[in-house]
Amino acid sequence: MSYSRDEILTVAFYNVENLFDTINDPNTNDDVYTLKGERNWNYKRYYSKLKKIGYVISQIGKKRSSEPPVLVGLAEVENARVLNDLVNQKDLQKFGYRYVHFDSNDERGIDTALLYRDRFFDPVSTDTMQFNFLDENGNFDYTRDVLLVSGFMNDDLVHILVNHWPSRREGELVSRSKRIKAADVVMEAVDRIRSKDPDAKIIIMGDFNDNPTSESISNHLVTKDFFNPMLSIYESGLGTLTFRKEWHLFDQIILSNNFNSDNRSHQFISAEIFNKSWLTTRKGKHKGAPFRTYIGPWYRGGFSDHFPVFVTLKKN
Repeated sequence: MSYSRDEILTVAFYNVENLFDTINDPNTNDDVYTLKGERNWNYKRYYSKLKKIGYVISQIGKKRSSEPPVLVGLAEVENARVLNDLVNQKDLQKFGYRYVHFDSNDERGIDTALLYRDRFFDPVSTDTMQFNFLDENGNFDYTRDVLLVSGFMNDDLVHILVNHWPSRREGELVSRSKRIKAADVVMEAVDRIRSKDPDAKIIIMGDFNDNPTSESISNHLVTKDFFNPMLSIYESGLGTLTFRKEWHLFDQIILSNNFNSDNRSHQFISAEIFNKSWLTTRKGKHKGAPFRTYIGPWYRGGFSDHFPVFVTLKKN
């Protein structure tokens, strides 16, 4: 069945790869992304990245909908300053984007956030959930908070949880338990929402640092009340990032089952990776992978090391 672009809304998620300002924060480990840092981060590079990310967001789902995304979850943003600079970029300013953000205890100072268009979404409550770990020395190992935003999307109450789970830097097997704990924290929040509204509409999005078939996602997050439209995309061989030339689909948007009901205000239509050719590396050993801002310490001037993902919803 085909729909007109005016009937469709899009919801997106994007890991924007270290969106730091140039100012040193003495409370976080952001030194490499400062004017005197080893990566030579400067105003020109910062504003170039803002412009690129703003343009990407304005283009997501453009062939599906007449509007840019009404909601955009973000990962790897440093603070409210970079979000304010982002929504005021030329390609976004006219669409009325606002944002929800809280500073987390992440050691590098990177957080999750939610952009929303106030024409389509009216937030009524916001919250964050921490999940910290003990390292081998018994010290706290801080990570990004889960962001919860509840609000009315075209008069339909929707709850959005934005995630950026612990990485695989220590190895997938060693770090697996951390992501399972993160999934359990998210489901505890879901249970609290459902205790007040058993039929609540919930969107869980983020960079989970796990694939749709990983234990944390398939066994702990996608319960009988949810479906993961990214699973079939992953099984077809597509992904949002590469590691050692292998594609992974860490960036996902998971929906409660009631988005599949055609008598609801918003009905799920499709899920996609926004992987346009201009977002990819054109040549060399990384050809076809996301065009990154940095590869190791070397500046490349790209967008991000992740592709965005989005879902389309029909307005009923």
